[in-house]
Amino acid sequence: MRILIKNASIVHSNTNFVMHIGIENGSIQSINSSVPDEKFDRVIDAEGKFVFPGGVDPHVHFDLPTPAGSSVDDFKSGSVAALIGGTTSILDFVTPRRGQSMVEALEIRLKEAQGSFVDYSLHVSPVEWRDSTESEIKACVDAGFPSFKVYMAYRSNIGLNNEVLFKVLTTVAKYGGMVTVHAEMGDEIDLLRDQFLAEGKSEPLYHLLSRPPGTESEAVRQVIDLAHIAECPLYIVHVSSEESLIHIAAAQDRGQVVFAETCPHYLLLNDTKYNGSFSQVAPYVISPPLRKVSDNEALWIALKQGVVQTVGTDHCPFNLSQKMAGEFDFRKIPNGAGGVEHRLTLLYSYGIQQELITKQQFIDVTSSNAAQIFGCWPQKGSITVGADADLVIWDSQKKNTIQVATHKSTSDTEMFEGFETLGAPEFVIKGGRIVVEKGDLILGNLQKGKILRRDIKS
Repeated sequence: MRILIKNASIVHSNTNFVMHIGIENGSIQSINSSVPDEKFDRVIDAEGKFVFPGGVDPHVHFDLPTPAGSSVDDFKSGSVAALIGGTTSILDFVTPRRGQSMVEALEIRLKEAQGSFVDYSLHVSPVEWRDSTESEIKACVDAGFPSFKVYMAYRSNIGLNNEVLFKVLTTVAKYGGMVTVHAEMGDEIDLLRDQFLAEGKSEPLYHLLSRPPGTESEAVRQVIDLAHIAECPLYIVHVSSEESLIHIAAAQDRGQVVFAETCPHYLLLNDTKYNGSFSQVAPYVISPPLRKVSDNEALWIALKQGVVQTVGTDHCPFNLSQKMAGEFDFRKIPNGAGGVEHRLTLLYSYGIQQELITKQQFIDVTSSNAAQIFGCWPQKGSITVGADADLVIWDSQKKNTIQVATHKSTSDTEMFEGFETLGAPEFVIKGGRIVVEKGDLILGNLQKGKILRRDIKS
């Protein structure tokens, strides 16, 4: 289908201008100041609307297995929620079992991801060090998956100690990749968790109290130092605390390649959510936990100043029945919540509208920066001739109230229940097809997403 978007107020990371966008064969064919003479199958007049590049969410967990069952959004339902919210590309994860080849686990996960309606790539997780680990890392990089997720928490199953972490950092740097890290002090957290339970303190509140800000910020400091020695580019996921930002900013100031991500919930929710009954509190059990209002404020400032480069969602929702696994032991509550559907609307409503970030910064943190950091730019995250025709036509006047009853996720919980938003996608174009129109999914236009094979340029 050939599509013309007339009078498009194009928002790019460093400018804003009105043009006419021609789309053909899944890509942007022209950007002109005058209406082209060619004939189009569909003409959309975007006068008075903004046009953004499709969102790139660098952090989702679709169909994540846990002892309480898999996260309830698989690649199909999760990608539908993403499209409704204006996100057209995602990066998920490969987490092998200990003893399993990362290459084998990657092949299995790619098959699972085939149900996605958005384009997708994967971060691969080394969960141990074996004789074959170096060759597996190289094979993943060569296959177009050069980013690797490590965990400093969860030491009993997938987390790494600092000795192994350093080996991974050094090896990934050797082959031109990047390490992304869940930075929490796993041993210290486990001690606190077990201590609280031994004292009969089993409520979800103790999830928060067993993961104080220092368990994140100290892990951030340690991994930054290790990455500096290893000369490895570093990306710190879901930063939640003001203390962590101090270490990140200092590393960036001295020229170290350190990127930071936060999430909408760390910008907009706080630790008062842990007061209440189990069913009220359990949906907010995530790691790291929600922090204080002062941390919210510090993170907004860090976004504005460019210390934090991206906003991912860590989308990993569970039903309340799954959360009930930890009714008498907070350690058994599956950690995770949703958000991929609401990322753009929340940042627009509470970032741009509150003048905490500009429209250009909004594009950076929701799309362009992630595409550049992880090696799929300008194919993604950009409105340029030759780029993929993944576009969002944005109605800045559209009002909505987020509700579990109407969201597209299959979860029966909703972190942002009752949040009022202003601004939403009117059209979402994915791969040159209109997949959302007037806020409604166009089922007949959905097509399977493509694998994004990437090459990181650090």
